[in-house]
Amino acid sequence: MTIYSRKKRFSGSSMVGLLAAAIIASGVAGALHLRAAQSIDTNTRAPMPVSAMPFVTEQQYLRNTSLLGLVEANRSAVLGFELPGMLAQVHVREGAAVAAGDILATLDDGTLQSARRAVLAQLQQAESQLELAQLNARRQKELVANGAVSRERFDETRLNARALAAQVDAARAELSKIELDLEKSQLRAPYAGVIALRYLDEGSIVGAGVPVLRLIETGAMEAHIGVPVELTDALVPGDYYPLEIRGASVQARLSAVRPDIDPYTRSVTSVFLLPETAAALHGEAVTLQLSRKIREEGGWLPVSALVEGQRGIWNVLRLAEEDSQTISVREVVEVLEVQGDLAYVRGSLRDGQQVIAQGVHRIAPGTAVTPLDS
Repeated sequence: MTIYSRKKRFSGSSMVGLLAAAIIASGVAGALHLRAAQSIDTNTRAPMPVSAMPFVTEQQYLRNTSLLGLVEANRSAVLGFELPGMLAQVHVREGAAVAAGDILATLDDGTLQSARRAVLAQLQQAESQLELAQLNARRQKELVANGAVSRERFDETRLNARALAAQVDAARAELSKIELDLEKSQLRAPYAGVIALRYLDEGSIVGAGVPVLRLIETGAMEAHIGVPVELTDALVPGDYYPLEIRGASVQARLSAVRPDIDPYTRSVTSVFLLPETAAALHGEAVTLQLSRKIREEGGWLPVSALVEGQRGIWNVLRLAEEDSQTISVREVVEVLEVQGDLAYVRGSLRDGQQVIAQGVHRIAPGTAVTPLDS
């Protein structure tokens, strides 16, 4: 009984092992069949549709350059008095609009007024003495002929009148100088404009030439833009060029190109006259859009057609025929210029070759594709 029981248990374990082995073998076979089916399905899958475009070779392209400059008033000046003195009154504040000839500030003119009165009195005295001396000279001239007055006496009277006339001229010149100084004690606007800065207030003691106000002329503005030396040949005085101010484009006439190079920026300053309708302020930034021809053979492609390669090299995928089907082929290009969504490239591409325009990140070289018009 014991021996029979052992043989029975051994026979049952063998059956279980054989069954498990059969199941595993069946699973492996199924997996191999599934992989083979997938491989067959992959090989027979339809070619991927792609957007294609022809590569057109060109001999040159336009390079757009943005140059930054500043808006400046046609005239601006720091105003001060020609005479020293105490600042009596400032008639304007910052931002005030003034007309040519308006009085902007005045000095205390008390000393000048006193000197004017003194010189005026001296002038009146000298004029009275001159009038009397001239009358005496006329009388004595008649008496000299009759012998009533000596010739020597007449000459003294005549020369005294001449000396008094010189004193009158000197007094008048001194009075004119004082009146001129009184005029200079008033600071006037040399032209119409806006007060940009006020440096001093009433009561300040100012010297000759010390800044009191800064005046900026109103009206048409200028744009001063530094242009690289190699681009100055593209500038023609009198022509109009597009400028950008606050995001708006305006056409400005080129007034002049300076004949010297700025020692700091190493550029040539060009002066553009802005239209009076342009909304621009003194010191505001302005941009010049300038184009120049670059003579390099290449062609334009969308940026979406580029694939970054190794070591800064860019690749594109062109279409080629192989075994009665269209496949993608890698080509190496160099990017010369990028403008928006387009890139100007040169490389191994030839004129008229079809290039995949987009979706290149999903396609590997050698993949079968179906080209579509982009």
